[in-house]
Amino acid sequence: MSKRILTINFGGLGDEILFLPTLISLKKEFPDSKLTLALEPRSKGITQLTDIIDNVITVDIKGKNKYVEIMKFIFKVMFRYDIVVSSGANPMISVIEAMTLTPKRYGYDTGALSRMLLTKAVPLNKNQYAAQMYHDLVSDITEYKTYLPEISITPKEKIPNTVLIHPGVSLMSKKKGCIKSINSKEWAELIDRLSDYGKRVILAGGPDDKECIEDIKKYSRTQNFENYYGKTKNLADLAKLISKAEKFVCSDSAPLHIAVALGVKTYPFFGSTDDKKLVPQTPNIKPLKAHDNCPIKPCLWEHRQTSCEELSCLKYDLSEVARIICED
Repeated sequence: MSKRILTINFGGLGDEILFLPTLISLKKEFPDSKLTLALEPRSKGITQLTDIIDNVITVDIKGKNKYVEIMKFIFKVMFRYDIVVSSGANPMISVIEAMTLTPKRYGYDTGALSRMLLTKAVPLNKNQYAAQMYHDLVSDITEYKTYLPEISITPKEKIPNTVLIHPGVSLMSKKKGCIKSINSKEWAELIDRLSDYGKRVILAGGPDDKECIEDIKKYSRTQNFENYYGKTKNLADLAKLISKAEKFVCSDSAPLHIAVALGVKTYPFFGSTDDKKLVPQTPNIKPLKAHDNCPIKPCLWEHRQTSCEELSCLKYDLSEVARIICED
């Protein structure tokens, strides 16, 4: 049965990749449907990674005119869809859905108002892999279960003995003061140690990572790596490069979720964020966590909105990290 489906998922690119299983299951249930995704402008690159989205609508909810943006969005989609599915734990989400005047409305249970306005107010279970948390939204719509993100990129032939390094984190994280990775000197040291093991190291990064890449080049003792910064022109190029690597080392950021979708053996650094919520428990993903005694780790988003000064959760023995990556 053909349906006009509106989905809403505000967040970064990583959030959009984690939302893909939800979209995939909807498309399986309604293969002739037209699927629209409303998202933030910073995340519209998701269309480079998948072909299941028929249309995107950008809504700048982080801008100074966010309420105007939301109203413009509501007027744009009123009466135009059969089903709307929205993530987000803000109680206003159910109000926005109701104002679209869409017959079937699905979102999280955020209280009495959501139960009154939504066709189905879905219990919000944050204590699970985020892709499955999002997928709970469509449990009443479809029996299909898509567990991992899937992207429309054909994996390339592996480059032997390679370790791809992507040190970047999102610009939004930097602006918020959320430190989720080791610093440039430490990335340079890790590259040197991997090189000492005889690994072919490739360094990549996006436009926001220029300063970090320049610092790594300055601090590296061996200078024994291939610099691909600037050679990946878009997300599709980055995904193809990740698919070529035997092993991938990265931060808690969008490239991590691309690697999950591609099934690449990946070693992400996790400090203040919760790996159990952000990566699937599969053999290909080996989170790197420091042996610190912080009593509230993981704390970011759970207990605090910015990183602390101590950052004991990011104090790694990089010789041990290199050993784990090379001998695994």
